[in-house]
Amino acid sequence: MDPVFVPYGAAGTVTGSCHLLAYKGYRLLLDCGAYQGEAEPRNYTPFGFDPARVQAVVVSHAHLDHIGRLPRLVREGFRGKVYATLPTLKLLRPILEDALKVMREEAARARRKGLPVPELLWDEDDLAELYRRLAPFPYYEKRAFGPFQVELQNAGHLPGSAFVVAEAAGRRLVFSGDLGNRRKEVLPDPDYPPRANLTVSEGTYGDRPHKPLEATLDEFALTVARTLGRGGKLIVPSFALERTQEVLYYLREFEDDGRVPVAPVFVDSPLASRVSAVYEEVKTAFSLKVQTLFRRGIDPFRPKKLRYTESVEESKRLNDLKGPATIIAGSGMLTGGRILHHLLHHLPNPKNTLLFVGYQPRGGLGRRIIDGAPSVRIYGHEVPVRAEVRTLGGFSGHAGQDELLDWLKAEPSVLLVHGEPDKLEALAGLLRAAGQRARLAAWGRPYPLGA
Repeated sequence: MDPVFVPYGAAGTVTGSCHLLAYKGYRLLLDCGAYQGEAEPRNYTPFGFDPARVQAVVVSHAHLDHIGRLPRLVREGFRGKVYATLPTLKLLRPILEDALKVMREEAARARRKGLPVPELLWDEDDLAELYRRLAPFPYYEKRAFGPFQVELQNAGHLPGSAFVVAEAAGRRLVFSGDLGNRRKEVLPDPDYPPRANLTVSEGTYGDRPHKPLEATLDEFALTVARTLGRGGKLIVPSFALERTQEVLYYLREFEDDGRVPVAPVFVDSPLASRVSAVYEEVKTAFSLKVQTLFRRGIDPFRPKKLRYTESVEESKRLNDLKGPATIIAGSGMLTGGRILHHLLHHLPNPKNTLLFVGYQPRGGLGRRIIDGAPSVRIYGHEVPVRAEVRTLGGFSGHAGQDELLDWLKAEPSVLLVHGEPDKLEALAGLLRAAGQRARLAAWGRPYPLGA
């Protein structure tokens, strides 16, 4: 019997990455992420496999949709180790601790309103047990996991992000994790994969290429200068991990080049503050340009008037702030967090700009604003959208369609995950036209690593 790959998440959805690789009784899990956005109830459904029978987990990177159910895996009987690169292991901790904080806040809010209180998916004890099971796995080092030989290579998506190459019985699997955008400056470019019997690839942007980075940066600088020049606030919903730091990187560059005025920049996210501290510890995970800046004593992620706001009181004071400023806050998909309070106060003012630098799922608040809703409901208030609304697609941390096709060009058999079905089908059609076999993954369906 051939080794078999079975998707148990991110199959026809963008989030919830979780896949089982099995052979000769050995079960290796690749990622164990949370569903996010509209699909959150699926975090409470059964995994589809017995966690107690999984011998090990290899994690591609530290985004919540790739690690968010690891503590639940431990709670339900997993007793093996979790392997990832050292930067991923460092970033995993603040991400999961923040997720637990958010779960507790949601439970407290429901209790106050007399609503059904959602059950915690996992707690501090599960998290502590998970931490005891973490083990570093460097790039380009082959390791044995039962019958599998596994190697991690650089995916260029986050500091320490990896794609997985696994071999057994003369068969090879490549699992992309999330692939980075080659046009960006902060991280190194992704490695190319070896030819495999089955290549499992993300397809988040399988339907289109990204806008060129140079054009994106020009639009970004013009938007910043225009907003600050009229005395407005630039409101940026941003993911605490990677996107916030990248926005800061370019704001610092714009200031140094004189492209934007120097004005206060507030990062209103305790999680982003913790992530930025980890960035200081993993300097070798960045591009050579960023490493050179660090060696010269320049913090690449620090504009001149940067300030991190920690407390709720500090965050609230930003609503009364006079004069131009940039406010970066989470969550990046507008599913909660401090950004909603800033939208409540700043969306009605035409001097301000709401700048989207990340993916906004269908049906979400961000997508409704981008699609031109004249008003939106936030915390029970109908809020008019009078602020300027801009999107910068070229900031995506994911490979665009052209980059995915380039990365997959030598792969004869491709299984697509981590994307909305229409986007995956668009990518599959182009792969088929190039003579490659391309399928969309189905949840729970086994895919043998045939010859």
